[in-house]
Amino acid sequence: MSTATLPTAPTHTTGYTDDHAKSGLDTTFPAIETWQNQFKAYEILVDDPEFTSVCPKTGLPDFGRLTIRYMPRESCLELKSLKEYLFTYRNLGIFQENIVNQVLDDVVKACDPVWAVIVGDFRPRGGISTVVTATYPREESRPK
Repeated sequence: MSTATLPTAPTHTTGYTDDHAKSGLDTTFPAIETWQNQFKAYEILVDDPEFTSVCPKTGLPDFGRLTIRYMPRESCLELKSLKEYLFTYRNLGIFQENIVNQVLDDVVKACDPVWAVIVGDFRPRGGISTVVTATYPREESRPK
């Protein structure tokens, strides 16, 4: 009886590293300015249909639509400074998942909304598109 072991399947790797995964997160982003909210209990939707960033590994551009939905508390996001903030990503090597989460953190930091939802709907690359959603307040359990 032979005790030979079966061959194992070769490990496939994409070549992405932990450095790629962290890429862009140490960037100093410009502050998002705000203005004093005058009303209660309404929703604001900001749509950036031409959002661009760069793949941290290939250096190729990523294109998508970024939407910011939030209910303001005491202050609202000032749109010109928000646009300048979003332009920071244009030449930045950063994963799509990190973009959406970083934008959420920066929106919350700027205006302390009642709630916020950031959605990045990224165009296909290699035949696969990605939609990333981050919400505030952050809940770690799956939606019901």
